[in-house]
Amino acid sequence: MRNHGGAAVALVGPTASGKSAVAHELAVNSSLGIELLCVDSMTVYRGMDIGTAKATTAQRAEATYHLLDLVDPTDEFTVTQFQTAARESAELVWALGGAVLYVGGTGLYGRAVLDNFDIPGQFPEVRAALEARREELGALYEELRQLDPEAAVKMEPTNERRIIRALEVCLGSGRPFSSYGQGLRNYDTTRVVQIGLMPSFYDLDQRIEARFREWMDQGLLDEVRGLAERGMGRTARQAVGYRELLAHFEEGRPLEECVTDAITQSRRLARRQRSWFTRDPRVEWVSTPDEAARRIEEVLSSPDGFVRD
Repeated sequence: MRNHGGAAVALVGPTASGKSAVAHELAVNSSLGIELLCVDSMTVYRGMDIGTAKATTAQRAEATYHLLDLVDPTDEFTVTQFQTAARESAELVWALGGAVLYVGGTGLYGRAVLDNFDIPGQFPEVRAALEARREELGALYEELRQLDPEAAVKMEPTNERRIIRALEVCLGSGRPFSSYGQGLRNYDTTRVVQIGLMPSFYDLDQRIEARFREWMDQGLLDEVRGLAERGMGRTARQAVGYRELLAHFEEGRPLEECVTDAITQSRRLARRQRSWFTRDPRVEWVSTPDEAARRIEEVLSSPDGFVRD
């Protein structure tokens, strides 16, 4: 393994753990030339600002942020597109002599970038043809077993979604689906050091509720109303907080019921994110923002701060 030459570290953890504040303060005050690459599947959408805790205009004037506002919320944005955009942003930072701080809680996007996943492409025409044959699931599974027995043995013969996706890749790329990486459950050697910020469950739950109610005071309902009027794509409208408030406009659900649901779903999201990150044995956990900031600067000031490829 060789050093890539660019300095980078990642700050991970569940929503509302305080990652963004730590990252911003470091980018503003550190002498290491830190620029922030936001690893979040929803901050890529323009106009989804308050409910994604996106950096404000004032914050963006103080520090350099990347990977925000890439597409309209009517568009779909894949993990492959995000990976490409993140690579380009990191290369730009390194070309200018800066250090990259990846910050965010979207686990799959983070793994794609930090572990440099080889991600299979999309083949819409192939997929459409396979979906037209979804009633022949047994035959589709047998085709997959012939083309890629390693992939077939790892999935249930009744898992329509996975079978079609694996066949789509086999037929569209000409490569076995199983040849793309070793899977999310396998953790390779450390390519980018990851620091995990993890408050207690109690603190996290309290922060999530206080933050969401503060967002409501800041105009989140009006933001969602405007997005609903302009239209939102399938992915954007699934964002936690937005999805629940959309139900107020589209289904007539009482507002306070929607707010309570959004807080509950945000807490569930935080637990899923915690579970995702704690499975990765490479993450170094800290419990306070000061510890996180100190460790990030230590890493970036040492040989461990270089991306290893």
